[in-house]
Amino acid sequence: MPQSLKEFFETHPEVNVAIFAGKGGLGKTTFSAATAHWLAKKGKKVLCFSTDPQASLSDIFEKDLFGKGEQELANNLYVIEIDADRKISAYQEEIKQKILDMYTLDELPPEIDEYIKSAAAEPAMHESATFDAMADLVANADYDFYIFDMPPFGHGVRMISMAQILDAWIEKIEETRKKAYEYNAVAATLRGSTTEESQDAMINEITEIGKKLDLFTKFLSDPKKTAFFMVLIPERMAILDTKRALEMFGKLNLKLSGIIVNQVYPVELLQREELSDFLRNRITGQQEYLKDIWNDFRDHIRAICPMFDREPKGLEMIAKVADRVFEKPWLEGETSGE
Repeated sequence: MPQSLKEFFETHPEVNVAIFAGKGGLGKTTFSAATAHWLAKKGKKVLCFSTDPQASLSDIFEKDLFGKGEQELANNLYVIEIDADRKISAYQEEIKQKILDMYTLDELPPEIDEYIKSAAAEPAMHESATFDAMADLVANADYDFYIFDMPPFGHGVRMISMAQILDAWIEKIEETRKKAYEYNAVAATLRGSTTEESQDAMINEITEIGKKLDLFTKFLSDPKKTAFFMVLIPERMAILDTKRALEMFGKLNLKLSGIIVNQVYPVELLQREELSDFLRNRITGQQEYLKDIWNDFRDHIRAICPMFDREPKGLEMIAKVADRVFEKPWLEGETSGE
């Protein structure tokens, strides 16, 4: 028998960050919420975090959480959905003000203003804001456990290679500084400092940003602290995507902590005579894919979650999902893929 999800957390007490990855619609938000709920019931102060612009945690918890900051939904259970666009906008204004202050300018030159706007509009900026928010939350150490429900960008594996993306952002800041350089000599003379002193101040700040992000990247790469879970469903494309994700983990020298198989029709339904041909074929097809899943990922499987009679939304249903995947992780007849 592979190690269950419950057994994983019990045997890895140092882990305090869990990241659920996978494509949209497979259930990673559901299991992020369920894991946070289960850990909170165990007495851990837990923060469940999302930056999905579709407000997935708001949807599953049936609460308006997006951009509202940290919200307590139950005892020990806190949730936050970061508005990445707002964070980027605030960061833009911060950069602008620092340039104005550093070069003692009354007004930001139009070309620099436009450059900052265009840089912030790049897709990498959203991911940078996400990563920076994650780093700040963990660095504050206000919670015992952090659950990250990541948007479906490359199964969340890119979170580890994010340093390269953030390097591009830091380069943008450096380029902005260079564009402002022509104003620096005059500004420095007026305030009685040297050009080199002004340059050093900006470079030092950029270096500190890089150090913080590098430390967080190393933290995420540490299997003693951070667990990565993949979610898949018994369908061909999901299996192929998971295989590719495992290859990516290998190239990045990462260890996958586990796989949760979701949306499985209980095989006992096949015993019902009134079962429609459509549903019978769906169940039979799933059973074939479940065999492949067990053959390919046996050591990684932590739980198999059935289809529920209604969407897993609201604390009551999330509690049911948590009970199922942590306390009853295996479905009848599925532990061997038969």
